[in-house]
Formats: sequence, structure tokens, C-alpha cells
Amino acid sequence: MRTLQIGNKPTRLAQAIAEFGRIDKTLHTLTYIDDEVKRRDTLTQLNRGEGRHSVARAVFHGKRGELRQHYREGQEDQLGALGLVLNMIVLWNTIYMEVALNQLRAEGYPIMDADVARLSPLLHEHINMLGRYFFSIPEAVAKGHLRPLRDPNDSTQA
Repeated sequence: MRTLQIGNKPTRLAQAIAEFGRIDKTLHTLTYIDDEVKRRDTLTQLNRGEGRHSVARAVFHGKRGELRQHYREGQEDQLGALGLVLNMIVLWNTIYMEVALNQLRAEGYPIMDADVARLSPLLHEHINMLGRYFFSIPEAVAKGHLRPLRDPNDSTQA
């Protein structure tokens, strides 16, 4: 980078590279303004990213969202564990959403593909982020079966 500057001023080569980068940025901006599908796709991706961040904030709240390790490797371990937990939540939700959809289809409810495409496995309101956790696995789950789905008509289930 020093070869691209003389003192505090950029060289002509550095200026040319910067201008070249601006061309691509301008083309991207013009395409974004002109193409409604590209804008919609971009916003969809932004919403997905924000959804993931929302789950991460909910999981990471225990330390008030702060990395408490004072060394880089420890911070990487903390962030890696957070990523693992987020992936487990997405997997759990995906599996159970598919089971719920299959049950609704079997019961004769009309399930539209357009509606299914809008479902997100990033929901987390049903996950207890506080309290004590027990990691004993019920025998049925250990044998590869899933827990039964909650019956929305049963008032004894919470």
C-alpha cells in the first residue's frame, strides 16, 4: 500500500484503482435501482441475516452480549459455540416444522408451497433461554424418534 502513496497523497495508480472500483459500485447501484427482483432478493437476504442476529442475541444474552474472554482464541471459541448453538436451533426447528407440515397435510389441511417457502427456522420464542437445563434424553428420542408435537387444542400443554 505504501507504493500507492506518496506522503499522504495517493499516486496516480492508486487514484485509477479507486476510480475503477467506483465504476463497479455505480453499476451495482444502478442495477439495484432499476431491478425490482434484485431489490426484493437483497431485502430477503438482509431479513434472513437480521433473523439470525436476533436468535444470536437471544442466545448470547447471558453475558449481556459481551465477549468475556480477553484473548483471541477464547473469543473465537465463544463465537464458535454460539454458531454451533444457532445451527442446532435451525436444525431442530427445520425438522419439527417439516413434521408439523406433514401432519397438517395428513389431516387434510391445504398447505401451499408459497406459504411454506416463507417459513423461517429462525424462530426462537419457544426456546427457554433462562433457567436450568436437563440433558437426559427420553428413551424414544434416543431410539431416533421425535418428541410428539404439541396439540394446540390441549389446554394442559404449555
